Amino acid sequence: MMLSSNNRQVELKLADVSCMNPYRRKLLKASAGAFGAALAMPFIRTAAAAEDFVVINSWGGSWLDAARTNIFDPFTDATGIRVETVSPVSFAKLVAQAQTGAYDFDLATLGGAALYQADEEGVLEPLGENFDTSQVPAANVMFNGVASHAYSFNIVYRTDAFPEGKGPQSWAEFWDTETFPGPRTMPIYPSETIALALMADGVAPADLYPMDLDRAFASLDRLKPDLRVFWQSGAQAIQLIQDKEVAAGALWASGASTLEKNDVPVTLIRNQALVDRAFWCVSKGTPRAANAWKFIQFATTPEPMAGFCRDNNMGPMDDRAFSLIDPDVAKSMPTYPENMKTSVWQDVEDVGERLTDMTKRFERWMAS
Repeated sequence: MMLSSNNRQVELKLADVSCMNPYRRKLLKASAGAFGAALAMPFIRTAAAAEDFVVINSWGGSWLDAARTNIFDPFTDATGIRVETVSPVSFAKLVAQAQTGAYDFDLATLGGAALYQADEEGVLEPLGENFDTSQVPAANVMFNGVASHAYSFNIVYRTDAFPEGKGPQSWAEFWDTETFPGPRTMPIYPSETIALALMADGVAPADLYPMDLDRAFASLDRLKPDLRVFWQSGAQAIQLIQDKEVAAGALWASGASTLEKNDVPVTLIRNQALVDRAFWCVSKGTPRAANAWKFIQFATTPEPMAGFCRDNNMGPMDDRAFSLIDPDVAKSMPTYPENMKTSVWQDVEDVGERLTDMTKRFERWMAS
């Protein structure tokens, strides 16, 4: 059945500070005391003697299931170090616990821009001699983090929402709601949505960075009448497609896989995918830093990386992992060489340096 666009008001579903805008330095610094109080939870560990466990700030859901099976449990079996988790991922807590000394978690994964800002804030443990960088590709180590896997933002559409099942094949077509009618959804994360808006306006992937914000927001203005929701989590994005609330969206590739498993008729477009890396990093001052670095050393080896990426449709950041993955499965991953020919890497430094101002402007635009 074909979905059609309507004039319903755009639902600007804002996340809370830790979810929507985890990078704003001034706000985080000013609110450290409040965050310290909020951290008074059962998982809190103070700076006491190290113990044989490590606490990971988890993304939950399918991410956690894949990580537990392929990384957490094998790590415990190999080292005797127990893995505990706490959700959701919170940049705010990462900053606050480095200032208070009360640790909700010891390590986390961050996207490239967030890692850049965390390193600038001085809230990460330095790699130094704690991590053997010779065991991973040199390009995977930056800003005191170690890249493990990559994820991509792709066009995903319901095949039953468009004639003959053919929806938009590029971001320019995704923006063209006259030719490809139907409500849309985009991520609430400005670093990604702004980049996609520029490609929709005709900017070639090779010319995407540094990003032209004026041009990007003019592009977003054109799509705004057809934007039903800015999604805040992968689960929300999946539900929007599954419930036919939207005809098409910018989703993580892993979300498309989940929809397919749920027998939802969808198509994922590899063209112009925006790819970012997930970096493991250690919270500054945690008493279990040694355990955390042991974990990262284990998690970034090919075998656990391959299993995690296979089960969660991520892209391994070490090509050696591909030899441990069924070739037919590998072809669906963001970092598979053929897929990368039509994809673009997010520029970590360009986005990281400008993310605070970019986010403020994005919030103003959403509220206008």
